[in-house]
Amino acid sequence: MAEAVATVTPVEGLGMITIRADLSCAGDAIAEAVGLVIPETLRIVTDGSRSLGWMSPDELLLVLPAQETAETLVALEQALTGEHALVADMSDARAVFDVTGPHAEDVIAKLCPADPVALPSDGLRRTRAAQTAAAFWQIESGFRMIGFRSTADYLGLVLRNAAIPGSQLAPR
Repeated sequence: MAEAVATVTPVEGLGMITIRADLSCAGDAIAEAVGLVIPETLRIVTDGSRSLGWMSPDELLLVLPAQETAETLVALEQALTGEHALVADMSDARAVFDVTGPHAEDVIAKLCPADPVALPSDGLRRTRAAQTAAAFWQIESGFRMIGFRSTADYLGLVLRNAAIPGSQLAPR
């Protein structure tokens, strides 16, 4: 078998919190509770081990170390008291993969209709990878992709297959 053009690694130990709220009203409270600025549309902000991504006009995704999830949920719930908001621990509902190496963008491009090369360094893209919902953003050595835990085996398989030189997977 040919050597892979990128490395696909499942990522464990992350917590993920979905935050739904009117960001124009609750943005400051959210930012203070999570210690990150609210990202611009289609962007993700990262500081140390925490990332906060824009998922939709009223939805953010906080990615953080798993051991900080419970405490951060409480902080968010307290910060959003009186706001029409939803804060939910989605850690067990999501799977995470890092696609790294000099040709990581080729792996993403084989599976997604979104162009990974056109993604700004702080961009976050919701899309699909082959036939499953996913989102990806750049990390230092490639890309991080999240998908549903229920499709984790499939997502990992198509990512690894796309990393094989000459594979002809095409999302379009």
